Amino acid sequence: MKVCIAEKPSVAREIAEVLGATQKKDGYMEGNGYQVSWTFGHLCTLKEPHDYSSDWKSWNVRFLPMIPPRFGIKLIDNPSYRKQFKILETLIQHAEEVINCGDAGLEGELIQRWVMQKAGCKCPVRRLWISSLTEEAIREGFLTLKDQAEYQFLYEAGLSRAIGDWILGMNATRLYTLRYGQNKQVLSIGRVQTPTLALIVKRQKEIENFKPEPYWELKTVYRDTTFSSVQGRFSRKEEGEELLQKIMDKPFTITDVTKKRGKESAPRLFDLTSLQVECNKKFAFSADDTLKLIQSLYEKKMTTYPRVDTTFLSEDIYPKVPQTLKGLVDYTPLTAPLLAAKIPKSKKVFDNSKVTDHHAIIPTGVPARNLMENERRVYDLVARRFIAAFYPDCEISTTTVLGEVEEVKFKATGKQILSPGWRVIFEKEEKEQVNDNSRNSDGKQRPEENTVVLPEFVKNESGPHTPDFAEKWTTPPKPYTEATLLRAMETAGKFVEDDELRDALKENGIGRPSTRAAIIETLFKRNYIRKERKNLYATPTGVELTDTIQEELLKSAELTGQWEKKLRRIEQGAYRAGLFIEELKEMMEQIVRNVLSDRNVRTITIDEEAIRKSSEKPGYNKPAH
Repeated sequence: MKVCIAEKPSVAREIAEVLGATQKKDGYMEGNGYQVSWTFGHLCTLKEPHDYSSDWKSWNVRFLPMIPPRFGIKLIDNPSYRKQFKILETLIQHAEEVINCGDAGLEGELIQRWVMQKAGCKCPVRRLWISSLTEEAIREGFLTLKDQAEYQFLYEAGLSRAIGDWILGMNATRLYTLRYGQNKQVLSIGRVQTPTLALIVKRQKEIENFKPEPYWELKTVYRDTTFSSVQGRFSRKEEGEELLQKIMDKPFTITDVTKKRGKESAPRLFDLTSLQVECNKKFAFSADDTLKLIQSLYEKKMTTYPRVDTTFLSEDIYPKVPQTLKGLVDYTPLTAPLLAAKIPKSKKVFDNSKVTDHHAIIPTGVPARNLMENERRVYDLVARRFIAAFYPDCEISTTTVLGEVEEVKFKATGKQILSPGWRVIFEKEEKEQVNDNSRNSDGKQRPEENTVVLPEFVKNESGPHTPDFAEKWTTPPKPYTEATLLRAMETAGKFVEDDELRDALKENGIGRPSTRAAIIETLFKRNYIRKERKNLYATPTGVELTDTIQEELLKSAELTGQWEKKLRRIEQGAYRAGLFIEELKEMMEQIVRNVLSDRNVRTITIDEEAIRKSSEKPGYNKPAH
């Protein structure tokens, strides 16, 4: 018998149906030469400190750092898990071949490998690697099964990440709790969790310490159009007032009119982070909410594998695009024009060099039926983004008008859409946003995407104008929302809007697309952050913990990003897993020495009342994953 092991019962059922394994047994399905079983995600985990040494059972700084000579795994203590593992163990020990049908990613590889190791698997193992759960994808996947050895580096990267998190989390948490925690609360430290908290605390302090400063702007209105002084802001009131007096009651003259035609490409296809960002902006979904919804759509066969960090498709997807578009039956008015001609093949969409294990999130072409309201919202985003990718560019005209009064120069710019192209895909969505009185996180109405269309101006025309000289104040940076925090995690704290630059920084991002939601949820659970409307704030405990940590290695987004880059290089076979672990061991030993030699002993005051109130807020004290 060939034994197939999926990561969830629902996925196992889909695979079993395609393979013809229709006989239901206890914990698996059988038929046509196959036995199809499942895990429940992680059945196994790394051993805990007390599993290695009785000395490590009690929390004592004398035994830090705890570094096992060899890491081991154990079964998670859960009756359902134990029962299912026994079934898997029996199947594996009698199998002629095992087919690893775990989620096609780093974590999925680790989950399955640990189960097979624990079960003492001795037979050959092959890997099913698919990007959707449609019948066609599963059949294709079974025709192209690969030897498990081809995914060895992926496993080593997953194992390195798990061991690295153990070394840092177990040791640093005990170290800081014993040294600074007053025995009142465990001070949880994590390889990704702590630098993420540090980002929020840093932003919060920038806001708290911000000192507003006045500045002045000189503008004038000519023919119902606002022109701004090309000198920009004035830091001295007298300087601007002098120019104001100079232009009062003098005619305004147009000195130049420039029109430049241009094109705007459709927005990129979604990776998981950009989908989480969009859902947070549009629907106020948390990162975890979005991940659950898109995972559900994947398991219902309606969208492709979600835990991805690319916005491109591989070229082998191109021939399948017409069939996928035909399956989007609720979007026929939008897909019909595309299907009436040859589908364009753009490097902005199809680029093998930008795709590794999986391509961007797209619809599978399976009609979307029986969806819950929030699933429908997420599906609609994915479907429209996919359709828009094959529409023509939006053609625009950008107009720049220069004018002057008594040699004081002014400027106005405007944009006109000449041909909407891909924008027609989002017209309904934009109208709904207006009807819903859609607002930004600061409560202000979102500006319309299209800038003002200027009237026709002619060079050398002249006439009266109404000048205005106004005092304004600088404003502090905005608190993080989940959307902006996800972007900050993706780029190791660097603020970038440009897609190309963001792609370059992704290698050094902290966490992975599949883990960032869980990290944010963990910060809620630990009572280190709280949410007010869409804004994220650090609690007093979160601030004090971050201030107490003097080791930049523990809280620097950039340094953590470098570790993530090494994990990616392990996955590519370009860096040794053993070297990564040795570096983390040395780092942990140094941190223990530094903290224990700290003579400036600080204690973290736990604000129990603040924690209680914060935990009552919706979305605050959610369980971690």
